[in-house]
Amino acid sequence: MSNSSSINQFLLLAFADTRELQLLHFWLFLGIYLAALLGNGLIIITIACDQHLHTPMYFFLLNLSVIDLSCISTIVPKSMANSLWDTRAISYTGCVAQLFFFVFLITTEFCLLTVMSYDRYVAICHPLHYRALLSSRSCVHMAAAAWGCGFLYSMLHTANTFSLPLCHGNAVDHFFCEIPQILKLSCSDTYLREAGVIVVSVCLVFGCFVFIVVSYVQIFRAVLSIPSEQGRHKAFSMCLPHLAVVSLFVSTGVFAYLKPPSISSLLLDLVVSFLYSVVPPAVNPLIYSMRNQELKDAMWKLMAGYF
Repeated sequence: MSNSSSINQFLLLAFADTRELQLLHFWLFLGIYLAALLGNGLIIITIACDQHLHTPMYFFLLNLSVIDLSCISTIVPKSMANSLWDTRAISYTGCVAQLFFFVFLITTEFCLLTVMSYDRYVAICHPLHYRALLSSRSCVHMAAAAWGCGFLYSMLHTANTFSLPLCHGNAVDHFFCEIPQILKLSCSDTYLREAGVIVVSVCLVFGCFVFIVVSYVQIFRAVLSIPSEQGRHKAFSMCLPHLAVVSLFVSTGVFAYLKPPSISSLLLDLVVSFLYSVVPPAVNPLIYSMRNQELKDAMWKLMAGYF
């Protein structure tokens, strides 16, 4: 029987056993990572360089792109390196750091998406008060609150998870270090220590989710009351990208953590984790730029200036 004091590394789950499939996994993840790097990096640079995009909506979008880029960089490079070098190992410190940053960034993203729903609510339901309610100082404070909430929540979860004695080896049934998989290695009577953290998690997630739902109920009521079809189309175009990102984030995350044990399997867990941890950072830039002509024009202007 092992415990956390004697474990100096963890063994992550390999996507494949054969060398050919390992290399396929490496190239697949490399393509996704480069797409996320290009998309999010382009959004960050465009918003930072274009004065016309220095508005609350794009300020929050810049924060979201930073989070997405950081989140995928926390997971994918290590998984790629393990496949390339045919190893499964990650150090104890590396696992702690990976879990901390992943929970930190995922929590911050959810809090930021909640703040962004408030931004869309004010823009559509109270356009005349938009500048007053979302001043530069207010935006910085809300973004800082999202980052701070994610940091404190991650500190709580990480400290609690790795304070548990690990009695069931060091093999993690996942391609990165995640709380449920680490808890499976702990002694059976230590799950009660996680109960308090679970209560905090439920309150945070439920509070943010209710806020987003209420905001969009008010938004849709306001949009449907707009008399002109062009006005309704413009209003929907403002909030649909955010709603699509929220739907992708919440649906995959909820299914990953709340799916019935009867349908749980190693392959399904891998697919679902891939969908909520790797796909959104690569897809979000496409979602936001696809229906945003102002952002697309700024990107083309920026690239034209360099080439």
